Amino acid sequence: MTTPIPADTTAQLAQFAATLKFTDIPAPVLRRAEDLFLDWFASALAGKGARPVESITRFMRRMGPDSGPSQVLIDRSSSSPLVAAVANAAASHFAEQDDVHNGSVFHPAAVVFPPALAVAQAIGASGADLLTASVVGYEVGIRVGEFLGRSHYRIFHTTGTAGTIAAAAAVGWLLKLDATQMRHAFGSAGTQAAGLWEFLRTAADSKQLHTAHAAGAGLTAAYLAADGFTGAQAIFDGKQGMAAGMSTDSDAAKLADRLGSRWALAETSFKYHASCRHTHPAADALQTLMREHRVAADQVAKVVTQVHQGAIDVLGPVVDPQTVHQAKFSMGTVLGLVAVKGFAGLTEFDADYKAAPVVAFREKVSMVLDAEVDTAYPARWIGKVQVTTTDGRQLAARVDEPKGDPGNTLSRAELEDKAQRLAAYRGGASADEMQTVIQQVWGLAQAGSVPRFLA
Repeated sequence: MTTPIPADTTAQLAQFAATLKFTDIPAPVLRRAEDLFLDWFASALAGKGARPVESITRFMRRMGPDSGPSQVLIDRSSSSPLVAAVANAAASHFAEQDDVHNGSVFHPAAVVFPPALAVAQAIGASGADLLTASVVGYEVGIRVGEFLGRSHYRIFHTTGTAGTIAAAAAVGWLLKLDATQMRHAFGSAGTQAAGLWEFLRTAADSKQLHTAHAAGAGLTAAYLAADGFTGAQAIFDGKQGMAAGMSTDSDAAKLADRLGSRWALAETSFKYHASCRHTHPAADALQTLMREHRVAADQVAKVVTQVHQGAIDVLGPVVDPQTVHQAKFSMGTVLGLVAVKGFAGLTEFDADYKAAPVVAFREKVSMVLDAEVDTAYPARWIGKVQVTTTDGRQLAARVDEPKGDPGNTLSRAELEDKAQRLAAYRGGASADEMQTVIQQVWGLAQAGSVPRFLA
């Protein structure tokens, strides 16, 4: 990109978001964007029939038109871009199988793809346009999450906060906002940013509302900016901006970190286990230990997981999970499923999160802060466990790259298999239908218009 770069980082980010071209994006990044889109699409289908998802969708249908250009995936209906974006974003985050960017502790897919797809369908955008807008959303949202820092994540669900900016950036690109308008869209999105972790303590439904609101608020901000509506110019690092109210360790330089050369989208991880990502490193380490030492669940007397502070902050409040979704934020339950069932997948959670052997194993699990793990986080999510067996052996294992991380990623064959499992989970799509979707996704870059999936 040859356009002169403005001095301040907010302006740099807005200019990047407004001016990125499809041809600027390296081919491997585009292929990874397709991978992430398929992973998101299937995750959204897995939200079909879930009570919080259906509640949000019913509400939006009451507020919006009965038909429109944009598709609601869980029931294949259509409505306005806003209705579809909000409903699909709510569905995206229910199964806990959508992607995560480690360094920003942010789930981009759930807040980028729903508004981007809805608007792309509404305006007749090409598949290349959808991919470019999605890359913009990822690159912007991830950098905003990194800018807000670790202190932000202790209280705020970054996907709900940075997610508003990511959604605004993706939609803003589709609406052809210029850099000035894009900055206004950031301001309007940031002033709507919200999402608090308190819901975990009582197994409330708020997590679905976080993604739904972020997608809708970002879309709204972009459309308003296109109409001349103005937003705060220093929404990130102004005296009363996001950092001032939501962070104690923000770093404005991260907003413009190597824009156009560092592709943060390619750093994004896929989820292997159907649980909070903070549980995955320990789960992988425990699996490794039990396999290598041939230890069965009933031979384990005690498990100590060595974790970063973020894991303690998010998982610590969940002591006795009362719902499947709350159980996905219980380190003990996740490790119990891994130990007893061999895998912490969707069906395992549904069937066994309260099973006596899993609960018994859960009670043997504790978390302790580990200096090495905490120092590496969030750039790296190291898994370390110490196990005491019933016959007195002291065993340990570690995993430096959990399954799904860029250095230990899922192949396209594995992603296709995962997509089929997610589609089948709640009857979102048949195997044949999902195979058609898979081929449509692999061909997005060549599509003259974004298809209506599952027509």
